[in-house]
Amino acid sequence: MIHPLSDTQSQHIGDGTRIWQFTIVLPDAVIGKNCNIGGNCFIENDVRIGDAVTIKNGAQVWDGVSLQDDVFIGPNVTFTNEFLPRSQRGSIAQDVALKETHVGQDATIGANATIICGVRIGKYAMIGAGSVVTRDVALQSGLW
Repeated sequence: MIHPLSDTQSQHIGDGTRIWQFTIVLPDAVIGKNCNIGGNCFIENDVRIGDAVTIKNGAQVWDGVSLQDDVFIGPNVTFTNEFLPRSQRGSIAQDVALKETHVGQDATIGANATIICGVRIGKYAMIGAGSVVTRDVALQSGLW
């Protein structure tokens, strides 16, 4: 089910996935099966979302982010993809490689968390609401 008031441009969306109103999904995003993408979300092009992922309202998933199966993203979670962002027209703007962020299977990220680019969040990790994640978060056993 893709809500008619969403702007879903991708053709790479798995069966059973629901995308709610006012959400934007750019053309090259890949979304797995049985996901639930809430309203007012933004999903950029170079994004890979596994199966059975829940993304609550207001989340922003930028280029370079991958979410494995069964991940939960709380309301208003923001991922970043540039460590030192600059205006495209600024005098010191330059081509900067985006930093990838990986979220492991069954991880949970609480409401209003900000995930700074370039980190790995391990399988089954739990990120509390309002957190600012600036470094890797491993599974308790240290496995990815």
